Amino acid sequence: MEAVLSRKEQIERTATVLFKSKGYSATSMRDLANALGIEAASIYSHIKSKEEILQRVCFRMASEFFEAIDAAEADGGTATDRLRRAISAHVQVLTKNTEASAVFLHEWRHLSEPMHGTYLSLRDKYEALFRDIIRTGTGNGEFTVPDEKFAVLTILSGLNWIHTWYKPEGKMTPAAIASNLSEMLLNGLSTKKQALEDTYSHLNTI
Repeated sequence: MEAVLSRKEQIERTATVLFKSKGYSATSMRDLANALGIEAASIYSHIKSKEEILQRVCFRMASEFFEAIDAAEADGGTATDRLRRAISAHVQVLTKNTEASAVFLHEWRHLSEPMHGTYLSLRDKYEALFRDIIRTGTGNGEFTVPDEKFAVLTILSGLNWIHTWYKPEGKMTPAAIASNLSEMLLNGLSTKKQALEDTYSHLNTI
């Protein structure tokens, strides 16, 4: 049974859906009021501005991503194990609320300072956690990665489109999606891939 939302929570949820479908800039407070079935003026008794909603969505999502990857990192293990869990954690957060994920990933650009700078700092900090995993795996021979930053951006870019096609009622669960993506992405990092390519190269010369 779904919990009853407060008016502020209703406003935030409805705004998030509108921000995803129309974009933050194209969504007006009147659009939000119409979607809620209330007068536009009454919204301001619950929130200060449209940007306040954007801030709440972006920084709540940021907290969820950090909590998820911190939990994933708690078990330690090999770099491969750590990366699998980090990917799974990222997918779980993305699929929990695809509207909020879309807003977090695409509408953050509309944040004004100092929130804009804070968001970018958090993004860099989050990416650094993935870079640490890649760096460890490269150092101990698990991965073959010429550029760790490029590797991390490639991984996150591949994951961050999930919100555009994931359906809760679809055939693949978030766990299955994470497992499949992990296999695809790790096969591109593994030193075994290079060994396999070397083998094929050798066979082609015979």
